Amino acid sequence: MAWFKRVEKGIVTPTEQKKETPDGLWHKCPECKTVISTAEHRQQLYTCAKCDFHDRINSHEYFEILFDENRFQELDENLSSSDPLNFVDTKPYPDRIVATQRKTNLKDAVRTAHGTINDLDLVVACMDFNFIGGSMGSVVGEKISRAIDYSRKHKIPFMMISKSGGARMMEAGYSLMQMAKTSAKLALLSEEKVPYISLLTDPTTGGVTASFAMLGDFNISEPGALIGFAGPRVIKETIGKDLPKGFQSAEFVLEHGFLDFIVHRKELKQRIADLITLLRPEETSAATETASNQAAVK
Repeated sequence: MAWFKRVEKGIVTPTEQKKETPDGLWHKCPECKTVISTAEHRQQLYTCAKCDFHDRINSHEYFEILFDENRFQELDENLSSSDPLNFVDTKPYPDRIVATQRKTNLKDAVRTAHGTINDLDLVVACMDFNFIGGSMGSVVGEKISRAIDYSRKHKIPFMMISKSGGARMMEAGYSLMQMAKTSAKLALLSEEKVPYISLLTDPTTGGVTASFAMLGDFNISEPGALIGFAGPRVIKETIGKDLPKGFQSAEFVLEHGFLDFIVHRKELKQRIADLITLLRPEETSAATETASNQAAVK
């Protein structure tokens, strides 16, 4: 029985000769616990092939999924937060910003870019939850506003990908002002009939939900995303009642009329391209003219 017992005693392998599996080779689904390789998980666009669970991803991955050949022009990439309130919690706000920038290689919680999706021009603003919980500060509001202005100037459809815990407490009132600022910019975009598509991902909460995330010509979501304003615990304590099952999930929100549809990440690029084609003013005008001509002939 020596084949499974060590015959020689005292054998020691030096640490430098030990072989271990490198970190990051495997991914375990948080929902169904299925284990697949990281490479396969990426090929599945960071969704589970077994249960369709959508992992949280950020701007780097969304740009790679949406833009043709991952080619795009990033807008206002060097904007960074200041410290208007001299805010200090466990550390000064500027120190927190610098530390988060080093950790994430991001300037702030949103990136904006212009590129093509199936050869159709699109401006995308995508939030990064890794940067202080995707919180909405003055830089987030400013970059979204500038991206909307870029869309207005060039008559290019605008898409917002929201992923946020809400307003950034370190900027207090400055953060809350971004709700009105971005909403006003979207009103101008609507007046000029430039399409706006809002994609809500997990999680979309707080002031982001109460402003630009819910103002799209189409409000869409990924499966299972948490969408709401206040958290379930706060709501339950406020109204004193148990909340319905699945409360604040994308499916619950869709059922109650706050979303237009839910789209799987693998279908996202094509569905967005279809919406752009549908919403383009020239396409609408052409369709209207064709219908009028047909009516005149009849």
